[in-house]
Amino acid sequence: MSNSRFIIAALLFMLLVPAFAKDEKYLKAGPVQLTSDGNKWAEKTLKKMSLEEKIGQMIQVRAYADFLNVESDEYKRVRDEIKKYHLGSIILTVRVADGLLIKDLPYEAAAITNLLQKESKLPLLVAADFERGLSMRLHETPAFPHAMAFGATGNPELEEKFAEITAQESRAIGVHWNYFPVADVNINPKNPIINTRSFGEDPQQVAAMVAAYVEGSRKYGLLSTAKHFPGHGDTATDSHLGVATVSGDLQRLESVELPPFEKAVQAGVDSIMVAHVTIPAMEPDADKVATTSHRIITDLLKDKMHFQGLIVTDALEMHGLTRLYPESSGNPAGHAAVDAVKAGNDMVLLPSDLDGAFNGLLQAVKGGEVSQSQIDTSVLKILRAKASLGLHKARLVDLEQVSTIVSRPGSLDFAQQVADAAVTLVRDDGQVLPLPGPPAGTSGTSAQPNAYRSAGSGSPIVGIVITDDVRSEYGRVFELELRRRARGTRVYYVDGTIAAGMTPEILEAAKQAQKVVVAAYVVPTAAKQTVVNGQLTNTVGLNDATGTLMQQLMDAAGNKMAVIAMGNPYLAMNFPAVQTYICTYSNAPTSERGAVKLLFGEMQLKGKLPVSLPGIADRGFGLQLKPEELRVASGAQNSSGTGAAQIQ
Repeated sequence: MSNSRFIIAALLFMLLVPAFAKDEKYLKAGPVQLTSDGNKWAEKTLKKMSLEEKIGQMIQVRAYADFLNVESDEYKRVRDEIKKYHLGSIILTVRVADGLLIKDLPYEAAAITNLLQKESKLPLLVAADFERGLSMRLHETPAFPHAMAFGATGNPELEEKFAEITAQESRAIGVHWNYFPVADVNINPKNPIINTRSFGEDPQQVAAMVAAYVEGSRKYGLLSTAKHFPGHGDTATDSHLGVATVSGDLQRLESVELPPFEKAVQAGVDSIMVAHVTIPAMEPDADKVATTSHRIITDLLKDKMHFQGLIVTDALEMHGLTRLYPESSGNPAGHAAVDAVKAGNDMVLLPSDLDGAFNGLLQAVKGGEVSQSQIDTSVLKILRAKASLGLHKARLVDLEQVSTIVSRPGSLDFAQQVADAAVTLVRDDGQVLPLPGPPAGTSGTSAQPNAYRSAGSGSPIVGIVITDDVRSEYGRVFELELRRRARGTRVYYVDGTIAAGMTPEILEAAKQAQKVVVAAYVVPTAAKQTVVNGQLTNTVGLNDATGTLMQQLMDAAGNKMAVIAMGNPYLAMNFPAVQTYICTYSNAPTSERGAVKLLFGEMQLKGKLPVSLPGIADRGFGLQLKPEELRVASGAQNSSGTGAAQIQ
């Protein structure tokens, strides 16, 4: 995606804005704060609402951030849902086509939020999953790394600044509510869905990062959400695919899972998202996940932890919940929504059947299964949240402000700074670092940046990019940065479908090369399944084909090979003999650049493992070397490092 597309879009919108926005009143973002005026609006509005309107405020559906003509079927669908069901909230997301995420642009997102706000009687609360900032869904935005990368820096101040940037950019495009921070403590290396989305395995460090994000977010008017209550870090199942279970006794849960959520509440977190997980120590009923557990939501979160903010479900369409409500039960979406509200949730997200959920809740209130007072309490919370953002005064954003707030140069630089600070050299027992750079006075080459393989034989450096899908964008920045620094670099892209066929050529190239670098892109992906040991498995790792290639490369290249985990740091546990191992904790372009900087000895190493890698290294470990030390000590590093260094 080039900057030209962003610029063209900006110019088009600037030309269009005066035509339809002369008399519009634009919303100006400030700190999250409920004024007496806002509270009066919320109370007055509640009194005027019908039961149907109240129910609608408690339901959220998705809307895509791409450009939509107002006469298109997709636009009409969302518009009609908002009007018919009196919806109170939408989540702004993007499409997935053939397994690949189709990101959009900030202007497109801002335009669609404005259009949909105009369609709604009451202001919409617009949410998004901006766990890594806007770049998680939108192009041409700061590419922040995953949460675990922040954990590797050990610096909550970086997390707070990240929150401030995300808040300002979110509000500029009309998003008011972010489903972040992830408060899960990732103590299970086999966790397939949390993993690098967590800040780490230490409850206190996770808690500190969570609090920092909440404070930074609220400062610039973005509602924050601690998730996935009461903890999803010690599971081996993706709740998008099945029912996950958090084991352990109550004492363990109170000392590990709950501290980050308690810290979030103390910091003033605006909402908490509940997980579709079973927790026997807290809820003995095996048919109830946390989402539908009165014991967990009302008794624990509300009464014991004194949380008074918004409580929302994770997506009700996820299999971790829908498996408990078979079609044979009759209106399963309605039953799930009713059970979630009875447990204490204020809003249900993405029901599998909107009409079923709406009518299920409506009939539950009319039939006395859910009290009118409970509905009023939840809706008042929602209205107050909207008022705390100033939505009762204005709901549209000024499109002209997008280009002055989103992707500021300082924000782009800061994202790179964080990614660099996170890169961790876990092991350097081989003869790899630093890689040979271009001769003095030259800048290397950057020919064929997107080629599957470059010409030539006996290349000084051979890079192998392992991804789930070679058609994805992963590895492109990594390749470009390698080529800029080293002439004749040969780069191969492989995934599970082509690994076997390419193995002979890759192994021969690796044998002939001076240095070999394998970049493995393995990050948690919702509902991802891959073949491991001949079985379709829910995991964050390499499949049979790419895993076999990795082992063969280690055997062929020996100590002249480095492995970079562009995401899941636990990857090394499957390859304990790896001699040079680097963790970036993310597949973000900034993380790719940071990894290459390390390879060529261009920066001081500061990152430390926020998780332990059994058999490899303990939490807190990371070789702490300056560039000149890396060059002098190549192949002979001690295991103690030189102490931690804070980012400046």
